[in-house]
Amino acid sequence: MAIVIIRQDDKIELWKKALLAQRPELEVYSYLEDHPKEKIKMALVWKHPKGALAHYPHLELIASSGAGVDFIFEDGAAPKNLPITRVVDDMLAKDMSEHVLAVILSHLKNLDQYKINQMKGVWQPIQYHRISDFRVGILGLGALGRELATDLVKYGFKVQGWASSKKDIAGVDCYVGDEGLSDFLKTTQIAVCLLPLTQETTGILNKELFLKLPKGAFVINVARGGHLVDEDLIEMLDRGHLSGAGLDVYHQEPLPIEHPFWKHEKIQMTPHYASVSDTGSVVPQILENYDRLLSGRNLLNEVVMEKGY
Repeated sequence: MAIVIIRQDDKIELWKKALLAQRPELEVYSYLEDHPKEKIKMALVWKHPKGALAHYPHLELIASSGAGVDFIFEDGAAPKNLPITRVVDDMLAKDMSEHVLAVILSHLKNLDQYKINQMKGVWQPIQYHRISDFRVGILGLGALGRELATDLVKYGFKVQGWASSKKDIAGVDCYVGDEGLSDFLKTTQIAVCLLPLTQETTGILNKELFLKLPKGAFVINVARGGHLVDEDLIEMLDRGHLSGAGLDVYHQEPLPIEHPFWKHEKIQMTPHYASVSDTGSVVPQILENYDRLLSGRNLLNEVVMEKGY
């Protein structure tokens, strides 16, 4: 059974070497090289070119090499009724938690504004805030959201979370479903989006939601660009209802240079690098699913098709 790696960045060889380092006898191919398409049973993908999966007549598994799978569902030409798996990885969750914590602390201590003032030659002390001053609300309490919530509690933050199904996390006030969203939002001073991107969550970070947050709230999106309505964020920032935003994901990546986010002083940008799958940490579960597929056993971290994650 052969594996093909399909992605559009420069990491195909990195993943290929990582797989072969642990299993030298594997047949692993880049989709860019000549390879026997009829032998491919497993595709390891990340933001693959749409239509690329349609070339494998005997494909049995589509495996995302990251936590997200929305890009697979967006490929209308991808084979239907095949199992899809995603990565659930402790290191991925820890990296994400550290990134969000850094953005929050930068906001509390005005580091983003001080950098702007530095470039302008402005010496102006600004009143800082303390961890105890803010309540952080996390949209999405899956593996990444749970890790972040637990870490924030350890640091002394007041933490609450919202999810589509009931969750129980020590020290975290958990809200559930449509009926709990408004109550969650009205006391959330720093909102962090860690939701999966589905039909239900696309565009959820919009004007209507922002207006339910307290005036001066700060928004962090480290999930997917499709969660955010860009023009609504800019309007709420310019009107002063939101104090700022930290963004790591965008509708188009790289973000076009003409996009207004680049020059907006209230937006702190990073290039979709808050948390990146580490081959050393992830490859063992990829190989475990390879073995499970061969033996007909249940797969790890299989996506529930009805939910989209």
